[in-house]
Amino acid sequence: MDLVQIGKFIAQLRKEHEFSQEKLGEILGVTNKTISRWETGTYLPPSEMLLSMSNLFCVTIDELLDGKRRTQDDYKVAAEENLRQGVNVSSFTLQEKVAFFKKKWLKEHIAAMSCWGIGIIAVLVVSIIFRLPILAAAAMLLLLLGHAWRNNTMMAYVERNAFDGTGRND
Repeated sequence: MDLVQIGKFIAQLRKEHEFSQEKLGEILGVTNKTISRWETGTYLPPSEMLLSMSNLFCVTIDELLDGKRRTQDDYKVAAEENLRQGVNVSSFTLQEKVAFFKKKWLKEHIAAMSCWGIGIIAVLVVSIIFRLPILAAAAMLLLLLGHAWRNNTMMAYVERNAFDGTGRND
């Protein structure tokens, strides 16, 4: 996938429709600088922008990704290759997504986990000072419950975001 070729094709289509970069940006809801970056091949437009440009310019997404108009004979052969390259270029591996969302969840919940940990330490210290083995056992139970809570809620968050991409709490 040649980003420069894609950019040149977007510029060609924009000029054919007599749009300035600013006008195309207004239509698509992005800045003219973003249009410029696409046209110079600095960035690949995201999928929703490719869909919008496809509809606006009456070309297929595959033609946009190939950077030229296609004949019907060329279409089937190139479509599969462009889709393969697009998936490879624009996506993270599942492991990368899982690692990213685990770190993100941990950052968002560090305060709650710290409070939970301080509470467990306080219960453990009190059990040692007053020599209450039942309270020490309660502290260990709280530790296990805290770990189970953290792991369960973190993995639910990761599943919502990394696997289905919704991020919703359905």
